Amino acid sequence: MKAFAARDDGVIVAAISRDEALLLQNLASQVSVLLREGNANDPAVIRMLPDAYPGDPASSAEFRRYTASGLIDRKVSNADVVIVTLSAAIDSGEVTLDRGQAQAWLRSLTDIRLSLASRLGIESDDQEPNGDGVLQGLYDWLGFLQNSLVEAVGG
Repeated sequence: MKAFAARDDGVIVAAISRDEALLLQNLASQVSVLLREGNANDPAVIRMLPDAYPGDPASSAEFRRYTASGLIDRKVSNADVVIVTLSAAIDSGEVTLDRGQAQAWLRSLTDIRLSLASRLGIESDDQEPNGDGVLQGLYDWLGFLQNSLVEAVGG
């Protein structure tokens, strides 16, 4: 996949291969399933739905009770935007996003990278990964996509 770029009309585009589109669809689907299953002990779910009050479990539980469902719905909706826009890209070879779709992509790429980071044992930007080279390559590639999309949105 090439870097995202903004056209003069504000549409954001990137060339993508069929395999890349299918891979990204699969990753977005996996995140959606993880969130809908709601396994509170899964490190990936914990990273995507962190405690609002880390030092206060009772307040965190209360906050989560009122906000988790809506947050999960928004995250699943963002993943759905990625899946749908990639469906069109499979045949055309080009991802085409309006500004709203680009924002959904940014949020979903963040969630996908957070889930991968949890599997790789990455807790901070300066930390070396503890794991699979393939997952690390995927994590880095998604970071490239996310960065290029940020730059395209920022114009």
